[in-house]
Amino acid sequence: MSVIPLILPDFLLIALGWVLLHRLGFDQAFFAGAEKLVYFILFPALLFHSITRTPLEPGNTSVLLAATVGVMLGGIALAWLGRLAVRPDPAAHASVAQCAFRFNTYLALSLAGGLGWPGAQTTMAVIVGFAVPISNIGAVHALASRHGGRALREIARNPFILATLAALACNFLRVPIPPVLDVTLGRLGACAIAVGLLCVGATLSLQGGRAHAPLMAWMVAAKLVLLPPVALALAWALGLSAGERLVLLLFSALPTASSAHVLAARMGGDGRLVAVTMSIGTLLSALTLPLWLDAAT
Repeated sequence: MSVIPLILPDFLLIALGWVLLHRLGFDQAFFAGAEKLVYFILFPALLFHSITRTPLEPGNTSVLLAATVGVMLGGIALAWLGRLAVRPDPAAHASVAQCAFRFNTYLALSLAGGLGWPGAQTTMAVIVGFAVPISNIGAVHALASRHGGRALREIARNPFILATLAALACNFLRVPIPPVLDVTLGRLGACAIAVGLLCVGATLSLQGGRAHAPLMAWMVAAKLVLLPPVALALAWALGLSAGERLVLLLFSALPTASSAHVLAARMGGDGRLVAVTMSIGTLLSALTLPLWLDAAT
């Protein structure tokens, strides 16, 4: 499988988002509104539509849940090992720890859709749905341990989680989705990835963070280099199919979510440091993602 044509359109959209903000006069307010639309409407619609499109079996889903939990716990463990590896400032570590296990959901669904396996996007949607609460708990816990926060309330109100739970319930109970609603959700979901990736590009920033270079390097390496082998080991141990192994590997190798810096800033952390770390990881993932996907195929 040729991987470069698979990832290139997404990174071109990210680049376009950067150009729109920094060269073509679009302002931050525009992207803030667009990101809010994606977060609350478009991406939940994509998750719901993707999960309800293919019938799922509880047995197979439970194995995916176990694999997802294993990958996320592996990322959280790598984040905290960074305290021993580079002995960073505790406040900086609390802010940037999430960069070792949070993931870019827009890239996840977009790249899965191009893998050439019919069930790839549905499998990725299920994995993302399971992983969102775990990533939020890990990120909020790290920040709340120093700055305080209402983790349970934020998790319970997360639109990704609500959409996933609703979709899984409809899928397992075989609740029919009216054709008009299904088409509407499909069209909303089709917008989610393109707009979301444009917003990712608008958040890219490489300014600041030099004082914490070892910490940033550890978190980027943990996410892009160290976590994928953990995913492969879990996939083999749990007996996932070849397609599921590929999707789980792709999930584990994704760069950090662009929303990570927003969470850090809102909870009193170092948002700029997180933004720089996320940006470096996103740019480097254009090199690491093809390597991992080529290795898996």
